[in-house]
Formats: sequence, structure tokens, C-alpha cells
Amino acid sequence: MSNPLLELHGLPPFSSIQPEHIVPAVEQLLVEARQRVRELLDSNTRYTWENLVEPLEAMDDRINRAWSPVGHLNAVVNTEALREAYNACLPKLSEYSTEMGQNENLYRAFRQIADGPEYLQIDTAQKKIIDNALRDFRLSGIELDQAARDRYKAIMQELSMLTATFSDNVLDATTAWHKQIGEEGLLAGLPATAVALARQTAAQRQLDGWMVTLEFPSYYPVMTYADDRALREELYTAYVTRASDQGPDAGKWDNAATMERILALRHEAATLLGFGNYAERSLATKMAESTQQVLDFLNDLAMRSKAAAEMELEEVRSYAREQHGMQDLQSWDIAYYSEKLRQRKYAISQEELKPYFPEPRVVDGLFSIVERLYGITIEQIGGVDTWHEDVRFYRIHDAAGELRGEFYLDLFARPHKRGGAWMDECISRRKTSDGLQIPVAYLTCNFSPPIGDDPALFTHDEVTTLFHEFGHGLHHMLTRVDYAGVSGISGVAWDAVELPSQFMENWCWEREALDLIASHYQTGDTLPEPLYQRMRTARNFQSAMQMVRQLEFALFDFRLHQEYDPNRGARVHEILEEVRAQVAVIRPPAFNRFENGFTHVFSGGYAAGYYSYKWAEVLSADAFSAFEETGIFDRDTGSKFLSSILEQGGSREPMELFVDFRGREPTIDALLRHSGLSA
Repeated sequence: MSNPLLELHGLPPFSSIQPEHIVPAVEQLLVEARQRVRELLDSNTRYTWENLVEPLEAMDDRINRAWSPVGHLNAVVNTEALREAYNACLPKLSEYSTEMGQNENLYRAFRQIADGPEYLQIDTAQKKIIDNALRDFRLSGIELDQAARDRYKAIMQELSMLTATFSDNVLDATTAWHKQIGEEGLLAGLPATAVALARQTAAQRQLDGWMVTLEFPSYYPVMTYADDRALREELYTAYVTRASDQGPDAGKWDNAATMERILALRHEAATLLGFGNYAERSLATKMAESTQQVLDFLNDLAMRSKAAAEMELEEVRSYAREQHGMQDLQSWDIAYYSEKLRQRKYAISQEELKPYFPEPRVVDGLFSIVERLYGITIEQIGGVDTWHEDVRFYRIHDAAGELRGEFYLDLFARPHKRGGAWMDECISRRKTSDGLQIPVAYLTCNFSPPIGDDPALFTHDEVTTLFHEFGHGLHHMLTRVDYAGVSGISGVAWDAVELPSQFMENWCWEREALDLIASHYQTGDTLPEPLYQRMRTARNFQSAMQMVRQLEFALFDFRLHQEYDPNRGARVHEILEEVRAQVAVIRPPAFNRFENGFTHVFSGGYAAGYYSYKWAEVLSADAFSAFEETGIFDRDTGSKFLSSILEQGGSREPMELFVDFRGREPTIDALLRHSGLSA
């Protein structure tokens, strides 16, 4: 049987990839890879970039290119058969990865290159790949005795399965819950677009009436606008108890034991490697220098913002009490009364802005903005094999006409698609014997879909999310580095990887940029100036509350991994409550199990790294302040950001690159100013 995963040339043939292809392809690729490593080590005594590192990179690239579409399909069109095949491969890939990391002959070969004369001749990016490889050998347990190595390998395999289980449980719990509504009056207060989406969702499932779900485009409008308090409470309860021992599906997909085991294994792996805890292990590949530095950074931000957050919450409470007679504000009331307060103070809502952000205009405007900044052009290409009819495909050319990158765009929420928004690598840029391999990205969101004959209308928050993910995409696609290990986002310190994404969000607030992305879907009118001014004024509405919420997540994640004690267990909920006592202003009900759905930390790449969002926000706010000084479309500043940050990938340390662009190290001032926390 021919296997499309073993015959990859160019883009993945998504329509041909079946679950039964996956395990045989991965097994064959790993057999071939092990054989190739043996051949490379046996056929040389003096190792060089050309006879070792380059062929290893080609081998790794073949595995990555086969595995990338599999992982992507598992996230965006999840089925039982696909999930089973995907999960069956995780321990195989983990075993292979650890085995390579513990291969002493391979380690000695890299060590020989690093210590030899050739190291002085190769370029900066090549040196970085060698340095990273030696670091990663240490982090794979190369210095351990055989028993400890075997234990480390077993831990990595089990962790790969547990993190997938965590993610599967959250997806299943999210997909399983829905509420059919037979009477439109229960949806009173919801915008017409949200009611229409509920009607469309029911119709798609061959049901009468309306249906609300836990997918964000359905959940968010109910929590923000539904007048029916009981409906808000019901949705809130279902959402914050997903995959837990509480709520309507209590115990069905409970992640509690999975979290406990993940944290125990991470701690054990870290201590095997000589670290005091997993937080220390996490920082070995990050920009931050110590766990104390991270905690000081987060605690400093908390100190600066908590009093303001308390005042913001009190303002909502007073408003709800005085204007609506609501004496006892609960967690499912906060968003609802906050939205009413926002409209009262600024006469603006996300819903009022939606008609000005039709999807075609937003996407075209985004492309126009990056064209002005970096001199690139983006065109849609038809006839490309994708995983869903909504998915589109684009190419990026630079001013000289050179093809720089390609990407898939998958914008809308649907069942069996993992929630959230992300950019992932499909193909990485690298130089091959056949020429240059062009980078390809997946850009995935979960926005409100089109309803009826109208285009999809985005909230301003959704527009900002699209810009964020596109920033990641540009980082991956505009790289000029020719070695996959440090091209694009590869090899970039995790706490700096959010710089290009958060940086792009700034254009969503600037008048000049909004004129390119915003026009009324019916009249074509641009955003009226009074509406724009109200939007700007409302930008920092409850920004301190948002700040402490992110700090709650970051401190919880970091302390969870830093303070793990095998004798006491993970203390997951206990630590979360301690962090809330320190920084939170909203104390959720006792049944809240936010942690059971915290996929960033338990199944994403953010373990002891969620602080990266705030850390990189300091970098991104400071970087954008350069454009505030010169003009938001200043081409020279754009070219400098392109050459100093986007094109460099992970070839140099992030602080070096930032100083290249800004002429100095970052300061926190711009972040505080943008957040409305300093004068």
C-alpha cells in the first residue's frame, strides 16, 4: 500500500492521509532514522557540519514533515481513529527523541565539532545549532548512569501520553456539552448575530430551536450579554468544570489524576538532571536567568496592578448594585455587568464594532498593513488540498519577487476542533541540495463563522487574535536563516517567542491601520471617528483586572512547578487558591476547576513558562514604541524590525536581537503605559 506520509514532496496531501497510514509511516521513518545515525557515525572519525549535522537535519526534517500534518489533523478534525493512531505514535517518537539525546557517540561527535577548528569557521546560526544540541544532550540525560537514563526515557514516554490525554479530555468535555433552547426569550439580551449562530448550530445538528455550546463564539456572547442569569450560571458552571470532578459531567473526563502524575513526572525528570525543580529545568532554554527573577517580575507587576484591579471590580459591583439592584455579584455576572458598565461609560461594545470588521476586509487589511511595514505581498492560491472547505492557502513574496513563505488559514470554530488560536509549523525553511525549502505555516483560529449570506463579522478581540497569530506566522515565514534548527521560531527562547505576535496586536488600535481593516459590511463606511475615539478611550477598561488574571495564571503555573514536593503531592488546587489570595480580585466559586482545563500548561508548551506572555509583552510594547516615535508605517523602522527580529529566527540570543533593533535593553515603561497603569 502506498503511504502519502512517506512520499511527501511539497505540501501535505491532506485528503489522502488516513488514520491507517500514520503508525506504519512513523515506525518506518524511525527505523530509517536510527539506521542513518549509525551510518553517519560509523563512516567518519572526524566529524564536520557537512558529514554529520547537515544529513541529520535532513533526516529530522523528513520526520517532522510527516508528523506535522498528523498532529495538525488531530487538532482540527479530530476523530476517534485519528486520535488513536496519533496517540499510538507519541511514545514511539518520545522514545526515539530521548534515545538520540542519550546517544553517547552522537554526543561525542557534536562535542568534537564544537571543540575543533571548524567551529571557528562556521557561521553564527550554525554555531547556535551546535551549542543548542550540546545543551539538549545534557537536558536529555547524557551525563546520567544507565539506570537513570532508562528512567528518564520512561518518564518522557509517559509524559507524552499524559499530556495528550489531558488535551483529549478537555476537547471531549467541551464537545459533549450543549444546551438546546426551545424559546427565543431565553436568549434575550444576546446580539442578533449570536442568536443567529445559536439557530444555525441547532440546524446543523438537525434540531429545532437554538443551541448554545462551550465553543468560545457561543459561550462568550452568553456570558457577556444574556439577561437570563440562570442561563449564564449554567454555561459558566459547565465551562469552568470541564474535565473535572465537578459540574454536569462530574468525573467523566476528570483530569485531576492526570495533572498529579504530570507534575510528579516533570519534577522527577528535572531532579534526575540535577535541577532543584521543574521551574529551574524550564528556564534552561529560556531568556529569564533565574526562578527568582521570574517571580520578582510577576510579583512586581502584581504589586503595581492589584489596587487598580480592586478599584475596577468595586466599580462594577457598585454599578450592578445601584443601577440594577444586584447585591450579590457572582463570577457568572462579572462579564455581563462589566459590559453594561462599559457601554454606560464609553457607549461602546464589541457587538457595536462587529459590523465594521467583516472577515474579508479584516484579512485584506491585515495583508495591506504587513505589506506597508515589510514590503511583502500576499496572494491567495486556489486548488490546494486542505482538511476543510473553509481553509484557504496563501503565498508571500517580498519586494524583489522572491517567494518567502506560504500559509494555511483556518479561521472558524467547529465541532471536533481544538479550541483557542495558534500558529504551527508545517514546513521549515532550510537550504537543501535541491535549493531552498520554503517555510509553510498553519494559522488556526476559532472565530464566529459566517451566518446565512453575510460574511463572518469579527469582534475587535477576534481581530486582535488574528493579528497575534499572524505575527507568529511572519516570524516563521520571513526568516532568512537556512538551517531548520534555528530558522523561524525554532530555537527561539520560549519567553521571547511571543514578541512578534504581541507586537502585531498594536496595529489593531491605530487609526491609520484601522482604516485598512475596518469598514461596515453593508455600507462600506469606515469606522466613524466618534466610535473610534470611544474605542480608544475604552481600551484600558478593566486592564488592571485583566493584568492580575494573567498574573494569576502565570504565578500558579510557576509555583506549581517550583514548589512540587513528592512528599506532599502537587497541591494543585491549594496552590491556585494561595495565588488567588495574593493577586486575584475575583474569587470564583468553590466548584471552579479552571486548572483541569489549563491546556497551555498541561498539554501545550508553557509548563513553568506561562509567564512568557507578560515577559514578552515588555519586549513587544517597547518594540512598538519605536514605531510610536517614527510613525506606525515608517518603512525604515519596519525594515529594521524585519532584519533584526523576524529574519533572525533563533540564530542569536533574543536580548542581542532586541538591542540590535532598539539600541538598548527593554524597559517596562511602555507596557505600563499601554496598560494604563502609569501616568
